[in-house]
Amino acid sequence: MYQQFPQYPQYQMPKKTEIIHVNGRPGVDAFQMMPNCQALLLDDTAPLVWLVQTDGAGYKTSTPFQISPYEEPKPVDMQALVDRIAKLEVMVNESHESTAAAGNAE
Repeated sequence: MYQQFPQYPQYQMPKKTEIIHVNGRPGVDAFQMMPNCQALLLDDTAPLVWLVQTDGAGYKTSTPFQISPYEEPKPVDMQALVDRIAKLEVMVNESHESTAAAGNAE
């Protein structure tokens, strides 16, 4: 009787995301949140990010974490390591030879 139309999945818009900036502890304390929520707040006065959480009664807990930019590790120069080991071996061998020679002289 009624023609059925195919069911298409409904498109859901992604949630808006943003970085929340605050000015130190006073800015964190002034930030208002609903109960049972959590947020990360970026401090503009220090290299900190604040994890702010509220419990079921709306009481807020704020925990600061230090942040720093990530630096890629430098690649290891194998030839430089081989050269350094060779120099150390020469130094150790010379030290050993001089100690042995001093022991024979006595």
